[in-house]
Amino acid sequence: MVKGKQYWLLKTEPGEWSWEDQAANGGVTKWDGVKNKQAQKHLKSMKVGDLCFFYHSGATARRVVGVVSVVREWYAAEGGDKNSEVVVDVKAVGEMRRQVDLKDMKQDGELKGFVMFRQPRLSVLPVPEKVWERICELGNGFEGDGIDIGDD
Repeated sequence: MVKGKQYWLLKTEPGEWSWEDQAANGGVTKWDGVKNKQAQKHLKSMKVGDLCFFYHSGATARRVVGVVSVVREWYAAEGGDKNSEVVVDVKAVGEMRRQVDLKDMKQDGELKGFVMFRQPRLSVLPVPEKVWERICELGNGFEGDGIDIGDD
């Protein structure tokens, strides 16, 4: 049985790897440094074509800033084996038209129960399709989503 597209949220401290770094790197990079076993399990579940929110975490910036897609499924970090660090490759799709702050997400009734609110320290999270759609709605979509917003 083939699963459809899945959605994810990838957290990063902007001082360590920001949206600007992602875009400046030709848009493609390996997503590594994930130590938590549950987050690694999520990385292993990602498939080519899945979409991920690029989320800035930290004290000053807690918001969805862009979208990346999975371009290479999980593999072991260089020099490692299957039990070592899990890595996936992601490519920038586009910046959110309006960044979506954590406080706005928490205040939105349609996002109640989103796993990020229950497990705030987890760096890789699955995002249900309805939650994905709502966050995209709050952010007026993202560049590259195929929706022409226009100048109005």
